Amino acid sequence: MSGSVNRPVRRRTFVLGTAAAAGSAALAGPLAESASAASFGYTDDGSNYVVDTGASLVFKVSKTNGDLTSLLYKGTEYQGYGGMNSHVESGLGASTVTIAQSGTTILISVTHGTLKHYYAARSGENNVYLWTNKADTSVSATRYIVRVKAGLFLNDQPDSYTYAPTTIESADVFEKSDGQTRSKHYSKNRVIDYDYVGWTTGSVGLWVVRSNHEKASGGPFYRSLLRHQSADGGGLYEILYYGENQTEAQRFGLQGPYVIALTDGGAPSSSLYHANLTTSWADGLGISGYTAASSRGRVAGVGITGRDTAYAYTVGLANSAAQYWGSARASDGYFSIAGVLPGTYTLTVFKGELAVYTSSVAVTAGGTTTLNSIAIPASNDPSNASAIWRIGNWDGSPSGFKNADLMTYAHPSDVRAASWTGNVVVGSGTETSAFPCYLWKDVNSGIIVYFKLTAAQSSAAHTLRIGVTTAYANGRPQVVVNDTWTSAVPSPPTQPSTRSLTVGSYRGNNYTFTYSVPASAWLTDAGAYNTLKIYVASGSGTTSFLSAGTSVDTIDLLA
Repeated sequence: MSGSVNRPVRRRTFVLGTAAAAGSAALAGPLAESASAASFGYTDDGSNYVVDTGASLVFKVSKTNGDLTSLLYKGTEYQGYGGMNSHVESGLGASTVTIAQSGTTILISVTHGTLKHYYAARSGENNVYLWTNKADTSVSATRYIVRVKAGLFLNDQPDSYTYAPTTIESADVFEKSDGQTRSKHYSKNRVIDYDYVGWTTGSVGLWVVRSNHEKASGGPFYRSLLRHQSADGGGLYEILYYGENQTEAQRFGLQGPYVIALTDGGAPSSSLYHANLTTSWADGLGISGYTAASSRGRVAGVGITGRDTAYAYTVGLANSAAQYWGSARASDGYFSIAGVLPGTYTLTVFKGELAVYTSSVAVTAGGTTTLNSIAIPASNDPSNASAIWRIGNWDGSPSGFKNADLMTYAHPSDVRAASWTGNVVVGSGTETSAFPCYLWKDVNSGIIVYFKLTAAQSSAAHTLRIGVTTAYANGRPQVVVNDTWTSAVPSPPTQPSTRSLTVGSYRGNNYTFTYSVPASAWLTDAGAYNTLKIYVASGSGTTSFLSAGTSVDTIDLLA
């Protein structure tokens, strides 16, 4: 590391969601220096365009490939991870790069085949604004990675693998000497949970403020790479499309702005957050695919009835071209989603992460589509069905089950994970916390649930339901009751084909398996425990935690 870099005594790392960010915005130093911005402008050093923001930030962009080659803030160079630049994907290669200044804005345009990428600077701001327009699959995934020099922001957070020398899966999941696991995949956060990601030393903050993800895929609950630390340095990501555990087809078009923001240690200004960023200054820059706010619309709903007030509700809009979402107000379900591209969308109301209502809505340029109160039919929420017993609750996630929280930022083999085996007794009060959030064919298939039935209950047939949130290698549950009745092997529902359970994601396609259990399967002794054995069926997968598996939402036996 350069000798000019001073190591602060204390180093901290933040990934903040919307609510947390709002509470910490006051910590941020001003993004524009109070001193004169007389130095604002650009030069050409032969290899790079050099942009001086007129504040405390000078950055360089390669004239040959559009890489960000330097990020100099208050005299310290932050760009440089393992000798690599910051760029789209792992670098676009030979590109056409141009620069233009319009008043207080400088725009660098990068063209690589059908892909166009942009950097913009505003006079007096310590920010780099970015847009990426992907027209087709000529670039496989889409990310922008800010590569940061080693030693500037030391951390050992859940998504860090600086101190994890042993590879335990693929080339991207690692184990420390104490048995804890690390991977760049382990972010804890869904897209809906954060506005920005980054690091702070207390005196310097380096952040990537995410875009609205309107042309990304996966919806509000998608999890993906956010940041990582390694021996070579650190990376901050803006993921515009990623295929890992992806539930939707790739969308194309302009994404952004997303922002590289430098601060005096505090959080980036809330004016940069995707929901608040005003880009009227970019309206006339000629960015390919750009749609001004005046040409977008809004959807507002006066309320949602039929909600379970114990859960947060989210309203999503999606079609093949774009996606948006917003939170429903806890008191009455009111929602408002602004900045929407014109078109017809599927509107989905989610209880937690479970879709409980869908309809169609049209959005017009410059207009507001106002919806009357949405009534969720009782039958749309499986929690409303009368059950003899229920493990977990229907919210579209494995929340509350054993190891569920840990699995968003650790590998299943992690030393902190409770045993994946062990039987469950209904009525114990611990049936949900004792039931593992994931089941694998080669790890804990055949887990047993013990439960009692009354004489009246055991004399009738009942429906057993198992809700899942994703599956790996077509893993799906087959059940055996009292070792006498065995269900058929159900057909596998459509699920992502990539890794999921081992890379911090349970978000796939929610699906409910139903089993009609005849009365003859139950024990007639009302004091005896019936047994339900749940196996994982599939001929796919390999071994251990990469054997066929599934994530559990809820298990219940209907009355």
